[in-house]
Amino acid sequence: MPPRCPGCGGGRIVRHRNLLRLTIAHIDCDAFYASVEKRDRPELQGRPVIVGGGTRGVVTAACYVARIYGVKSAMPMFKALKACPDAVVIKPDFPKYIAASRQMRALMGELTPLVQPLSIDEAVLDLAGTEALHGAAPAVVLARFANAVETQIGVTVSIGLAANRLMAKIVAGRGKPRGFTVIDAEESAAFLAPESVRLLPGVGAALARKLETLGITHLGQLQMLPERDAARKLGNDGPSLVRKSRGEDARVVDPSREARSVSAETTFDRDLTSIPDLEHHLWRLCEKLARRLKEHELAAGGVVLKLKTARFALRTRSARLSSPTVLPDRLFDLARCLLAKEATGTEFRLIGIGANPLVPGSTADHGDLADPATPRRAAAQAAIDALRGRFGDGAIGRGRSGVGVRIAD
Repeated sequence: MPPRCPGCGGGRIVRHRNLLRLTIAHIDCDAFYASVEKRDRPELQGRPVIVGGGTRGVVTAACYVARIYGVKSAMPMFKALKACPDAVVIKPDFPKYIAASRQMRALMGELTPLVQPLSIDEAVLDLAGTEALHGAAPAVVLARFANAVETQIGVTVSIGLAANRLMAKIVAGRGKPRGFTVIDAEESAAFLAPESVRLLPGVGAALARKLETLGITHLGQLQMLPERDAARKLGNDGPSLVRKSRGEDARVVDPSREARSVSAETTFDRDLTSIPDLEHHLWRLCEKLARRLKEHELAAGGVVLKLKTARFALRTRSARLSSPTVLPDRLFDLARCLLAKEATGTEFRLIGIGANPLVPGSTADHGDLADPATPRRAAAQAAIDALRGRFGDGAIGRGRSGVGVRIAD
């Protein structure tokens, strides 16, 4: 019989020879969007909850009850509801999720200045040298943090504590939900050996098939591959892949590392072909993208247009802006040029817009002698945002939005 905690009688005990020495932590929220919704609607506790919407949309997030029925993120909604017909479906409320994320980031910032956000609900921390500040080892501080998140924010997290970022991320997913999993450098290779090569971040279906042609399906087999052979058979990334298969990772926690992407997309209720219909949705997405950029204090140095055809073929097109922006009309003007080249009669089921590259928000929309209009447009947009913040999103809109008061472009 496994040991139980002498204090509370619980069966989940964190015990490890290097528990008090390890300092790299990967923190991942448990079914974050669904957890926030259950927090705000206690009557949904114990019920399957899917965050998403529309019969042609996809699952944004699913609680663990829904996952028992096979519901997964990115699954088409019609398949999710077929697997779990009793699920409660809730439309995503991203401002609410961002607010919860910011609360969590504030708590992380109290632990260490070395916090690198990876997504809205995920981050990696380096707590080396913080023992004197907190009067406790990183493992103890992290346990307190997990409890604070649950009591103050109302969601739960799972934590991986390891000697490097790779292993911290891998083991963070092993104890979900409310997990706290620990592994040190000496254990990593043996721990990984029986696992599929797909466990490693960056090993997708194509690379997995390539490895299989070499007789490699498990990480233990990859560990045995000499790095010289790995370079010859797998290219320049081969040696790095072998090192990862052994649990080796030299990356540091970099708080200055920017978010990898900010985007918005929508799936149509019916396939669309005409440019006016597609532009109607594109404009709303540009407004949403601009809002998300501001929330992250970022700006777009260019845009990426995403289209998915009725046959699920994906098309992406990108272009750079002349200068960084957070203005929806500037994003739209560039994106609609990309759209015009693709909307030639093809039926589309999805459209999306993303910002790439991401640059600091302070660099956006300053204009110059050749572009005196941009600062005025920025001021007009700021006034619109202020009114929306006070009276709601429907209070005022640009002419393209078709709602609220029409503001001349």
